[in-house]
Amino acid sequence: MSTTATDCPQQWCIGGACDGARLDSLLTPEARWLWEQLAVRADRCGEPSMTGGTTVITAPAAPRQRAAVLGLVGSRILAPGERRRIQLKELTLRLRQHGAHLTPGAVAAHAAGRPLGCTAAERARQVARTTRLRQLRARLTGALPGHARLRPADEAWEELHRTGRVARVLQHPAPEQLLRTEAEVLRLLPPQGRIDRRMLAFRATGDPHGLDAGTDLAGLVLAEAAAAGLTAPGMPPRAAWDILGVDLDRLGGGLLSLGVHPDGCLLPARFPLVLPPATLTDVTWSAPPHAGCWVFVTENPSVTAAALKLPPAVPVRLLCTVGTPSATELDALARLADSGWDIAVRADFDASGIQHVRAVLHAVPGARPWRMNADDYVRSLHPSPFQPTPLDTERLPDTGWDPALDAALRANGRPAYEEGLIDQLLADLLKGHPPSGTPAPGRTSA
Repeated sequence: MSTTATDCPQQWCIGGACDGARLDSLLTPEARWLWEQLAVRADRCGEPSMTGGTTVITAPAAPRQRAAVLGLVGSRILAPGERRRIQLKELTLRLRQHGAHLTPGAVAAHAAGRPLGCTAAERARQVARTTRLRQLRARLTGALPGHARLRPADEAWEELHRTGRVARVLQHPAPEQLLRTEAEVLRLLPPQGRIDRRMLAFRATGDPHGLDAGTDLAGLVLAEAAAAGLTAPGMPPRAAWDILGVDLDRLGGGLLSLGVHPDGCLLPARFPLVLPPATLTDVTWSAPPHAGCWVFVTENPSVTAAALKLPPAVPVRLLCTVGTPSATELDALARLADSGWDIAVRADFDASGIQHVRAVLHAVPGARPWRMNADDYVRSLHPSPFQPTPLDTERLPDTGWDPALDAALRANGRPAYEEGLIDQLLADLLKGHPPSGTPAPGRTSA
């Protein structure tokens, strides 16, 4: 006959310690207090069997409960509230009278109805994960260039731990990737000068919104800056980003104009102007200097910020809707076209961006899509985006100007952004016209 224990049917105790045991006489309601205290000890110490060492138990007030463990924890009934140190090895020997393989931990596990020691094991796993992340952060920091604007110190990890930021990192679905992407953001921070936040986010993550307020990545970067002493704890995010040389869409609101001004408005070259809705309602536009003059319309202010760096001698004419255009903005664009300007429009390759372009094409029948075909979409896809956002194909509007674009969007299943084509867009602005082959104008239903 084999003396090897079989596994616990419920998987509560290890090594099949309950095999053939008479547990009913031990798991009485009166004796449950003992096993509950032992279960707490097992979870705390990570010892699911508890066959060695000592532990302290505290006797309950009820006489029947104290009497129920007589013979297990001593030959004298405990007094109410009495604390007694017991030898777990001796308790194990007494339990073996009820089962050849029984352990204090096995009985406590069956009393609790679950495996024991999980709390300590999970704590150990958390410590190991935290240690690995700290070591990864140190390696990534060491690889930053010498001129890095923000170089996290190893000892600052304790500050991140104290403020709860390490816990946020551990809760992230891909904590190692989060740290690597943070390091890429730190690498791209300008040692001098400025960078647009959307452009920084796109270069580091493939998503211009990757550093928006509320994202784990933005929170981690700002927490590192505070831990390094570059910014003050609790500083408004805009002020903290400013210290890091990052601009937050400072040009937003209404129609953002660069080189396209209302009639009678005299401004120097490269002077960005925000035209609020109150102005757009009654604005009149100057006629173009000659036929074939183009005004480019984009969705995102990062394009305007990049265009500010173009040579002042080149006449750049750019309007930015800073998101989905309103009815007032669409009407202003229509009147701009009526005054003789040709309109080229583009936006992000996502559901909102496609609808943005459709709305302009519908309001301005002579407008043309600008670098908004299938090839442009594929070229603007980021090669390795951080946490790539799936494209909401159910909300994807029709791309009547290029049916192949619709097929490409659905085949790839990922959005793409204007920042991905920034070099081509700036080249077009310098030339003053969209690339040849731009689809002919045609009214698009809204």
